[in-house]
Parts: sequence; structure tokens; C-alpha cells
Amino acid sequence: MRPMMPRSKASKFSLALLAVSILCLPSISAQEQKDDAVRLGADIVLVNATVTDAAGKYAHGLKREDFSIVEDNVPQEIAYFGAEETPFAAAILLDTSGSMETKLSVARAAAAQFVDRIRTDDVVAVYGFSTEVKQLQEFSPVRDITDLIWETQAEGWTKMFDCIIEAVSELSKREEKRRAILLLSDGEDTRSGASMSEALRKALAAGVTVYSIDLIDTAARSAMSGSAILRDFAEKTGGRYIKSQGGTSLSSTFVDIVEELRNQYTLAYYFSGKPDGKWRSIEVKLSRPELTARARKGYYAPKK
Repeated sequence: MRPMMPRSKASKFSLALLAVSILCLPSISAQEQKDDAVRLGADIVLVNATVTDAAGKYAHGLKREDFSIVEDNVPQEIAYFGAEETPFAAAILLDTSGSMETKLSVARAAAAQFVDRIRTDDVVAVYGFSTEVKQLQEFSPVRDITDLIWETQAEGWTKMFDCIIEAVSELSKREEKRRAILLLSDGEDTRSGASMSEALRKALAAGVTVYSIDLIDTAARSAMSGSAILRDFAEKTGGRYIKSQGGTSLSSTFVDIVEELRNQYTLAYYFSGKPDGKWRSIEVKLSRPELTARARKGYYAPKK
């Protein structure tokens, strides 16, 4: 077992993390439980978990001892535990391809609803993807969306994977340890230079949770494959897959996601495996059987 940093050094933890290699995952700040210092220079794996009861309500007041983490069937020692509300960074990815012509207006309205619910220390950016990927609004705590987003028209093909990678790249530079993508699309990728596996690998490496909002027309030929892709991104990153036809239900979904990001538990453990680039499965377990934890399914180990 690796030695923990003395408590007297915990106050230095936040600054020192700037130099810590963390598998490109979000940083941990010292102000949240000063006795939870992680050894400097160590690789860590960060896991954000959403815990709910049988009624789907968020479970509050859990302690470190209520959780356990297993990687590839091997129990891991929890080196950090955080249970308080902390700022999040989110990127809203709007499919603006031609097939979204009848749905883009409700998608924009839902995005506006999400932005209106953020706190002053949260930040949100908005991207549009069709034949090209464009950042329509930079990361900002401003509770409004720009005219450029309202004026965007639905046209062209679909570069979904490329857009995910661009958003993940920007999110990975953020200091917030809770990072999310809200992906709204009505179909599968048709033009990206990157593959789905590449986009997923980068999202997992950056600790980004993907919430997939499926606007796919069930009568479309590509509906099954498109839905499967959206579901896979959500399930593997610990997010949610939501089937929606738009309208008030879509706005309600965005409000729910804001609340979820505010009510997560953050855990971390040391990476001690081989740097072979292979998949590592993660399972978050709870000592209370009446509760359910949802977190990312794993990550790809760094490769040297």
C-alpha cells in the first residue's frame, strides 16, 4: 500500500495537483476534506458516482465506508472521497445536420433551459456539429445562450465523433472535476474522421460523463444503430441515455441533468496496473443494498 501524505501537507494539495499525472482526469482540490490528501506524483483514477434509492431520489449523507471500488475484480483502496456540491463544466453538443430541421428549435430551447439553471461557479459551452464542428459558445458561467445558437440552421452531414473529441479536448483543460457532455442527436455519425472507439477512449481518459439525448426517428433506417451508439457512450461513461421526442420532456430532462451533476459523489484511487493501454473495468459498490450507484464502466490504461 502506498503511503498517504501527512495531514499537515493537505493544504498544499490543490496547487501541487497541477503537476500530478492523473490519466488526464479532473483535478482534486484540497478544500474538500483536507484529511483526504493523495500522494503527490501518483497516478489516480477519478470516479464520479450518482447514487439513488428505489424511488430514483438522490441519496445524501453517505460516507467513505459506504463505498467500495473494484477494478478488474480487484478491490481498490479509496484514496479520496468527496460528497459536497462542487462546480461542474458541461458542453452541450447540438446536432445541426439536415435531418434535425424539425427538431433543432426544441433542442435549442432545452439548451437554454439547462444554461439558465447553472450556478455562478458552473460553466457551460455549446457546440454545433453537421458537416463541420463549431463552438457556438465558449465555456462561461453566463446563464444565457448567444444569438449565434438561435440563428444556427439545420443542414449538412453529421460529424458527431469529431465534435465529441473537440469538446473533450477543451473539457480536459478545465479545473472542474465534474465534467459532462450533453449530446443531442437524431442519427448516427456520417462524416467524422475519427471513429466511435477513439471518441469514447478520449472521453473516458478525460473523466467526461456523457448524457445522450436520443432524438432519432424510430422509423428511420439508421435508428437502431444510431440509438446503440448513443446508448453506448452514456452507459460506458456513467451517464444516462434518454429517448426523447422533444418538447417539455426534453427541457425537463436537461433540468434533471443539472441536478444530477450537483448530487454526485467523487472517489479516487491509485492506478497501479501496467501501462499497456488496455481496458480496465470499474465497479462501484455500496454497503447499503437499497441504494444503487451509477458510474463509468471503466477506462483505458495509459500506454507508454
